[in-house]
Amino acid sequence: MLSVHNVSKTYAGRTLFSGVSFHINRGEKIGLIGPNGAGKSTLFSLLLRESTPDEGQVTLEKGLNFGFLPQESAPVDDVTVLQLATGHADEHHRWEVEPKAKRILKGLAFRESDFERNARTLSGGWVMRAHLARLLVQEPDLLLLDEPTNHLDLESLLWFQEYLTTYPGAILMISHDREFLNALCDTILEIAHSKVVRYRGNYDDYLREKAAREEQMQSAYENQQREIAKLQQWADRFKAKANFASRAQDKLKMIDRMERVDAPQAAAKQVKFRFPQPPRSGQRVLTLKNVSFGYGQTPVYDGLDFEVERGQRLVLVGPNGAGKSTLLKLLAGVLTPQSGKRELGHNVKPGYFAQYRGDVLNMRHTVLQSAMDLPSRPGEQLARTLLGSFLFHGDDVFKPVGVLSGGEKSRLALVRLLLDPPNLLLMDEPTTHLDMGSIDALISALEDYEGTLVFISHDVHFIRAMARTVLHIAAGVLTPYAGDYQYYLDKTKASSAREALTASLTNGQPPSPRAAEISKASASPGAKTKEQKRAEAEARNARSRARKELEHKIAAIEQTLAALEKRKLELVEILQDSATYADAAKFRTLSEELEQLEPKIALETAAWEKAAEELETMT
Repeated sequence: MLSVHNVSKTYAGRTLFSGVSFHINRGEKIGLIGPNGAGKSTLFSLLLRESTPDEGQVTLEKGLNFGFLPQESAPVDDVTVLQLATGHADEHHRWEVEPKAKRILKGLAFRESDFERNARTLSGGWVMRAHLARLLVQEPDLLLLDEPTNHLDLESLLWFQEYLTTYPGAILMISHDREFLNALCDTILEIAHSKVVRYRGNYDDYLREKAAREEQMQSAYENQQREIAKLQQWADRFKAKANFASRAQDKLKMIDRMERVDAPQAAAKQVKFRFPQPPRSGQRVLTLKNVSFGYGQTPVYDGLDFEVERGQRLVLVGPNGAGKSTLLKLLAGVLTPQSGKRELGHNVKPGYFAQYRGDVLNMRHTVLQSAMDLPSRPGEQLARTLLGSFLFHGDDVFKPVGVLSGGEKSRLALVRLLLDPPNLLLMDEPTTHLDMGSIDALISALEDYEGTLVFISHDVHFIRAMARTVLHIAAGVLTPYAGDYQYYLDKTKASSAREALTASLTNGQPPSPRAAEISKASASPGAKTKEQKRAEAEARNARSRARKELEHKIAAIEQTLAALEKRKLELVEILQDSATYADAAKFRTLSEELEQLEPKIALETAAWEKAAEELETMT
């Protein structure tokens, strides 16, 4: 239905694509991935005929119709939400599409009372939901979605994900949500190094296949380089000897005739950072005592007692409207309790990473001003250096914050945290708008962070990596689970890792009075049960055993390597002795033995590197 043939595109002097070819078939669900700036949105503009390629062509099947959802914003006329969702259908057709439009709007969390609201009165995120509803009502042959989950709460995302599984048309989606890509995609297109590479399967399949391809390419390149070096060494050594000159020339000709394997390309530059280790806080980091809070006539918490302890890695889960963001804002001091107290512990410095980055960023500031507008007043050179490591280069630092993309605003908010590091980090949906490389960099930085972390996320990959304790929130009741996310899934018998984030039930039952009692008692999520202490002790013992096994393995490999290297040196010395040439059979035997040593040494070296890396990670 759509073909891209030999397309090249340059933007601002930089080659985004070169000789790119691929096709999209009916019914395919394709994830388009790649780091920020790789050209994903530019590719969309080529497919939509909003721009033209420098070379090559995009061919569309006759009569093919598109639907496109941009990432950040879309225009809206002076119409109601329902009129927008029905595509401004006239009265004759509106009755046909209106029931479908209402069903889709409800799935995207609109209430019936919203249907007749003027769409211009909605916030940007809700406008995007209404446009998404319009596209789903229209059911175009090819749906182009640019980060469609950014503006959805988790329950709407689950509904949307389920809806797309039976969507009759083809879908091409840009997304950094691994769970979303795994649930929907049968194909992955990766933009990297000005090329588009096609992988069959979902995101996990892509990771496995890419790793295998890269290993094969690396192996092929290294093998060829070894072969070239060996031939060149032979030629250099014997070209001056009359008896071997012709053979030396043959070796050089063999090198010239080789079809060269390209060197593996380095990965695209990614954000990489570490949190400066903050000052140590007291054991009791933050306490809420008998706190009540609500919005208007709607109570959220009544008489809540809650405590955060030093070193916790706590994720908040529960249904929409349960009060997760409200609790996080109460902990951050963004909201003030209507009764009760919020008490910070000794030497505690909180930092709040808001879900809506505009809550913590001044849109009128430049990037550099925003980085420097902190209580600690960092110097300009330090701010510029850190901004550069977060891919704000050159004149980028003078851009107004208001014109930044969602990903750039997220990176800037992280820069501000790094320039004024807290020892209590409160994060609301920290992975939104970040590409996968940036998400992995954030995970890596937080793994080394020695402060306390409380967060909300619907990114299961991020939760699995970060959470060590789970706090379920429903109807103002807090139920702690003294284990990681898998422990929570096992205890609640959840049907899926993502749906468990919005579950309002515990073990299939409503939260018990005892659970409510726990949420108000001193037995906070930080208090360790006997079961948790025993599990931690068992985990420590298992790590110790595994570490010793690795150390023994590494010692054995090193011993084997030493013997192989010693024999290699012996063979080289013997073969360099002119007396060896007189015995052709001996020379051939020793040469074959030397050749056979090379792959053995390479295998043992690879095994040593892998084991050493495992030991370093474990340590």
